[in-house]
Amino acid sequence: MSDEPEKIAVEEVNSVDQPRRARVDDVAEQADAGTPHKPDYLEGFLKEVPQGIAPGEPGGVLYEGVIAALREIYDPEIPVNIYDLGLIYGVDVSSDGDAKVTMTLTTPHCPVAESMPGEVELRIGAVPGIRDAEVAIVWDPPWDPSKMSDDAKLELGML
Repeated sequence: MSDEPEKIAVEEVNSVDQPRRARVDDVAEQADAGTPHKPDYLEGFLKEVPQGIAPGEPGGVLYEGVIAALREIYDPEIPVNIYDLGLIYGVDVSSDGDAKVTMTLTTPHCPVAESMPGEVELRIGAVPGIRDAEVAIVWDPPWDPSKMSDDAKLELGML
């Protein structure tokens, strides 16, 4: 072995051609040539609804109908719906169509403390497929602004 360092060959050039950019047409040609991937392999993927979900489970027709109804009820003092405001702590829908919503209010002295549960019950009961609606008001854990969705915080200028 010699102690001489290895020499590196250096070539000087005046210019280098830019590599060709990939084009969508190239992918389409490859798909036509029999490659396994097509340019639209994700078409409809995000629109697909999972199969085998019971109507009362999250993602099911009844459950999502109840959530949609809750999103139509607005707090009279804050221009945000009660679902995004974080007042809804739980939604349970049985296979028989019985819905139970556990919720709170912003404070125990809320001016709509007497009327809000009744309105929620009426709106949930009006969802097609719901047989019976029940609303339970809880105060523990107490509501605070951290329970709001990002959409609600954005609407109120808190983000």
